[in-house]
Amino acid sequence: MPVYSMTGYASVQHSLPQTGAHEGLPTARLGLEIRSVNSRFLDLSFRLPEDLRQLEPGLRELVTRHLRRGKVEVRASLDTGAGSSTQEPSALMLQRMADLQSKVRQWLPEARPLSVADALKLAAGTSSGPTIDDDAWLRLGQQAIDALRTAREREGERLRSMLEGHIAQLQALAAQAEPLVPQLVEQQRQRFLERWKDAMALSDNQPRGQVQSEAAQDRALNEATAYAIRIDVAEELTRLRSHLQELAHLLVKGGEIGKRLDFLIQELHREANTLGSKSAVLEMTRISVDMKVLIEQMREQVQNIE
Repeated sequence: MPVYSMTGYASVQHSLPQTGAHEGLPTARLGLEIRSVNSRFLDLSFRLPEDLRQLEPGLRELVTRHLRRGKVEVRASLDTGAGSSTQEPSALMLQRMADLQSKVRQWLPEARPLSVADALKLAAGTSSGPTIDDDAWLRLGQQAIDALRTAREREGERLRSMLEGHIAQLQALAAQAEPLVPQLVEQQRQRFLERWKDAMALSDNQPRGQVQSEAAQDRALNEATAYAIRIDVAEELTRLRSHLQELAHLLVKGGEIGKRLDFLIQELHREANTLGSKSAVLEMTRISVDMKVLIEQMREQVQNIE
């Protein structure tokens, strides 16, 4: 399955027939625009003109059916083509306006009379516009969502490629770190021998040398064991490689993998931190720092995956 980004944009338009007082005017156009950015959950917002507000529930259901995560903004526009043409009110409409004005002023004598501009606005508001049926609206919504998913898929493939490159680099760093583990053990052995020799030399110059020698031996053994445990990073490297394999598997699998990727990135960061804190040589510290830089870059990219 593809990997989908939560970042995308789509815009579609649909021609509508003019009816009523708008008949004969240029074709009306219904536009729908959808944009999305990353979010932990699906966060929908709609910006629709009043003429289209009643169509929002159907579009909302359509969006939630196809999208799982992201901050999604839906905008719609309706261009009737009547903006530059003044609609002439009929005599019946003017008569009704006059009757209504008289009734209003009987109760509100201070109300100002209707102006010519007021009458024209009322006439334009009462004239029927283009016909928008639910099926046409939902078809347009489906086209917009399909275009958005195509854009999100295209961006998701780019993110997948970048993440796979980072995984390869982290695997290479883990391979560099692995040979350092026996070197660290050997260094610890040498340190233990040196401490042991120093302890033996000290005990030879002290009374009750046998007792001092045993105490020094126990102390040296305890320090060597504790230090060996502290610098042993083999377990961290094993877990790190396991997390990288799971990341690569998820990227191949695709689908809704963003939350699982985010969890694995947190685990990778924990192992890289432990690797650095246990580091006993400069080379291991450098590897840990390089890993954390790559993991932080991956974290930013994973935040955009659905």
